[in-house]
Amino acid sequence: MTWIDWLIVLAYLILTLWLGLYLSRKASGSLVDFFVSGRSLPWWLAGTSMAATTFSIDTPLYIAGVVGNRGIAGNWEWWSFGIAHVVMIYVFARLWRRSEIVTDAELTELRYGGSMGAALRGIKAFLFAVPINCIGIGYAMLAMVKVITALQLWESLGFNPGDSGKLWSVIGVSIFVLVYASLSGLWGVVATDFFQFFLALLGAIIVAVAAIAHIGGMSSLIDQINNQFGPDILSLVPIHVGGDTGIHWSETAGISVNTFLAYITLQWWAFRRSDGGGEFIQRLAASKSEAEAEKAAWFFNILHYVIRTWPWIIVALAALVVYPNLEDRELGYPLLMLEFLPPVLLGLVVASLIAAFMST
Repeated sequence: MTWIDWLIVLAYLILTLWLGLYLSRKASGSLVDFFVSGRSLPWWLAGTSMAATTFSIDTPLYIAGVVGNRGIAGNWEWWSFGIAHVVMIYVFARLWRRSEIVTDAELTELRYGGSMGAALRGIKAFLFAVPINCIGIGYAMLAMVKVITALQLWESLGFNPGDSGKLWSVIGVSIFVLVYASLSGLWGVVATDFFQFFLALLGAIIVAVAAIAHIGGMSSLIDQINNQFGPDILSLVPIHVGGDTGIHWSETAGISVNTFLAYITLQWWAFRRSDGGGEFIQRLAASKSEAEAEKAAWFFNILHYVIRTWPWIIVALAALVVYPNLEDRELGYPLLMLEFLPPVLLGLVVASLIAAFMST
């Protein structure tokens, strides 16, 4: 990275901190103002914030690994949750807003009541906040270290901090996020989420366009994928109907018939957040009205499944062609950035990955 790339990253961090501090006034009125923005979020802001919190810096790397190892159909591992999210639109979004709760754990005590309900609320809050969050944040930090290593960020400044130094860099960014989130409450979080989401989306599009231009266009990419890896890599579903064999199961997707059926019939409703829980509840409860909450759920589904998915998949396919023998497929994303992005664009995309990390 050049000095101008570092200036872009620094400008992004300063802008984020300023926005969080500016909005701290909105969060200082009451607990409702701090935790659910005074229940005044418009649908487009709540929906974008929901989309921003569902991915981090590890997500594009995860998609690169899934597509590289199992093809596009391997994404049913998380596409299956789209069923639950459609149910959220028509059933849970309005109900969460109607409940007038501040956190999802609060609903547990309202539902069961008494001392046992309060105890269950505390247990749920602990499990979700400590072990589950630590695992998720751990994945994000590991991905951040991978990106720092692949892009040689500190080396570009003449330093060689080693693995521990890179980890402390990640912790520093985490503390930075903690400061502005603690000061500004949900208002600051959703406002920065809005900015961070579209910055991260722009970064993914820039990498996809640069990679496709190097390969020679989409048609060239498809031809090379078919020639090197076979057509199953490009299949949206692991089941093919037609031809001489009738129904054909794709082995490339890396999932058995039973696993795929479990994804689309079991996993989507048995997951801990299938009711729209976790970070979704916070945004739905903060919406202006029940109708706004439903619109926010609609907007989230469009951003999450329709718009954001495909730049990542295109980059993953391009990485297959450019680095066919790469041992860790997840590294394809940052390696494409380093090889094909010029100064300024590289800084912008690095800032977008930091934005993705911070939005989590």
